[in-house]
Amino acid sequence: MIEIEAREAYRLWAPCYDSTPNPLLALESRVIADRLPIVRGQVVIDVATGTGRWAEFAGARGARVIGVDLCRDMLTQGSCGERVQADMLSLPFRDGFADLAICSLALGYILSPAAALREMARVARRVVVSDLHPDAIRQGWVRSFRTGADSVRIRSYAHSLEDFEAAGLLREWMVEARFGPEEFSMFTAAGREDLYAKASAVSALFVASWVHP
Repeated sequence: MIEIEAREAYRLWAPCYDSTPNPLLALESRVIADRLPIVRGQVVIDVATGTGRWAEFAGARGARVIGVDLCRDMLTQGSCGERVQADMLSLPFRDGFADLAICSLALGYILSPAAALREMARVARRVVVSDLHPDAIRQGWVRSFRTGADSVRIRSYAHSLEDFEAAGLLREWMVEARFGPEEFSMFTAAGREDLYAKASAVSALFVASWVHP
């Protein structure tokens, strides 16, 4: 297995990202979808948008959507809303520009999740974030994918939940989610049903919403 930085990894992954079943994304969608406070006319920034899953979700509900990502190759895969190449630590928007910023499974790629949360809170009134749960990381879970014959591990950092709280924002809610029957079929389809029991025994991801105190 080779290990590379996130930007280069997603450049390689971009062409097939949406064609590979991913139970972690399915779990995240199941947890977040009913909790996103999106209504018509709102401005939503999808930070580290990738191919734009949450941008499409928000756009379908009538929001003005701006997808932000550091990897141009991922941005070109998406088609919903405006798309901007930028760093999540330096978002090109004025203070209070958006109603909501959402960041999906990306804060593990930077040293300071608190800094990114503060930057998102600068431009949006509410911030919703998901990431790999610290318990899963302690169990040896890694962020990886296959390209051709190679298995690629994406370089990342292990953060505690307290690292996110260090942003000084007010947490509205948090969910610590495990795989359930809804994701079992994806393990089966990948021929890895043997992993399901072990994977579902630990919190796979956390999702939380923050606002200004």
